[in-house]
Order: sequence, then structure tokens, then C-alpha cells
Amino acid sequence: MKSTSLHGAPITLLDCVTQAAHQLTKAGVVFGHGTQNAFDEAAWLVLWQLELPLDTPLEPSQDADEAAHVRLVTPIEQAKVDALVATRIATRKPAAYLTHEAWLQGVSFYVDERAIVPRSLIAEVLVEGSLDYWLNEATHRVLDLCTGNGSLAVLAALAYPDVMVQASDISAGALEVAHINVERHGLHQRISLHQGDGLPDHGGPYDLILCNPPYVNADSMAKLPPEFRAEPALALDGNIAGGVDGMDFVRRLLRELPARMTENAILVLEIGNERAHFEAAFPSLEVIWLATSAGEDQVLLVSREALLALP
Repeated sequence: MKSTSLHGAPITLLDCVTQAAHQLTKAGVVFGHGTQNAFDEAAWLVLWQLELPLDTPLEPSQDADEAAHVRLVTPIEQAKVDALVATRIATRKPAAYLTHEAWLQGVSFYVDERAIVPRSLIAEVLVEGSLDYWLNEATHRVLDLCTGNGSLAVLAALAYPDVMVQASDISAGALEVAHINVERHGLHQRISLHQGDGLPDHGGPYDLILCNPPYVNADSMAKLPPEFRAEPALALDGNIAGGVDGMDFVRRLLRELPARMTENAILVLEIGNERAHFEAAFPSLEVIWLATSAGEDQVLLVSREALLALP
């Protein structure tokens, strides 16, 4: 899988990325862990391998002075890129597991196989201020449930400097990764990490609850491509109690949560492509669907009052 260049000469960054993208496309790898297509994934892998910033221009500048400083990729560097791309293809691991880095809303996070690759759409509503209407000066206690690598907890703490965040996950390994990210962003005094299945035993009541739970239904779990099977199934499989619709964890959460919420608290819940299953499970629940880059049917907001009205 070696990229080729005339007489082994250096090639441009754009040519290097284009060749890597062709290899990824030919191999039929699957995306969705920070990139959505072969070219973007190739650019990520190439720039990371060459230790270049992700915003490095791939094409020569039209500016005559800058054009003289075009970054070329040497044959030795091409070989290193080829090796990384070959590993991506052979292992089918998400690129983030190979680079040990993922970006969410412009913020860098460490990640490895102990935690799901961060990509929650809740990050968008946090950073874009979509929740501000429902929050106020009394919003102080935040819970990030199923925190994984801690990315949502970090983004919440960055977005709202006055809050304290409790981040919880059932996986000890995931919490080890979350600890790295909390320390990386200097937030250890505002984010506490707790291991447990479901709501923490201590803490709260909460003003804001963020949750990107395991919600994939049984049929979809059986059809997951290798890239997604490389992630901890515990973070994806929503059928832990023997169900098939992916709503096992969500059912328990919505039943138990009101007792741990302040009067005006809200829950922000991601359910991915499972809206039909969610609405079938909770037909009478009044929710507000939040707009994200993936549409208006993947992230919802629900109040404590609405949860109390559940039969």
C-alpha cells in the first residue's frame, strides 16, 4: 500500500492526503468517529503522522512569498503515512484509537480503547448555548452520566465556569481516560469522577443532567461495522436488561431521575437514530427536540415536571 511519487521525489501534502484517501476508499473502511469521509480521515492521519497542526493548508498558497514555503512530504515520511493508513485498514480501529486524540467542538481529548470515541451531539448544544434559555444563575450542579472519556463534562465546565460537574460511568477504564482529560484541561477542582451503574449514590440534586447513554437497539448492534465493534460494547448496547429496542438504560434513568433533580432541572438526552423506539417506549412524555448538525431528532430536552407526569 505504498504511495507512489515520480522517482521517489517528495510530494505535496494534498497529493499525500489524496493517495491515503484512495487507499481508505478502496479498502471500504467505515467512518463516523470524528470524520465522515475518506478525504477528511486521510487528512487527519497524514497531519497527525507528520506532527502538523490539523489546520495546516493542504494546497500551496496563492501568495508568492508563502508559496516558497510549501510543505512537501519526503519519501521517508510517505512510508510512515503508508504504515499508519495500513494499520487503520488492517485493524479497522477508529483513527482516534491510533492517534490517541479526538476533537470535539474544537477541543482536544485523549482517547483509547477503554472509552468510546467522543462524538456526542450534546457537545454542540453546550458550546452553541442552545441550553441557556433553560438555565439561570441558580444552575450550579451538573451531572454528566455515562461520561466515557469525560468530554461532555469538560465542555460543560468550560461553557459554564460557575458550575460543578459530577461525571459518572460504569466503566473503571473509561473513568481512567476521563481522569486524563480532566487533568489535561485543568478542571480537577470542578469535575469529580464517580464509578457506578446509573445515577451516582451520592450527589445532587442536579440542575442539569447530560446523558449520552447506551441506546443502540439489538438489531443494529448485530450489524455494527468493525470500527464500531472496536469500541466498548457497554457504551453502545442499549439492551443490557434483555430488551431489544435499546431503551433499557433510558427506562431506568427516566424513572429514577426526578428524585435527584431540582425543581427546574432539565435532562439533555442523546438517543441517536432511535427516536422511533424512544417515542414508542414513552408515548406520553413531553420533550423538546434540539437542533443539531445531524437534524432535530437525535438530542432531546425534558423537564423534571414532564418526567413526573410519566405513568
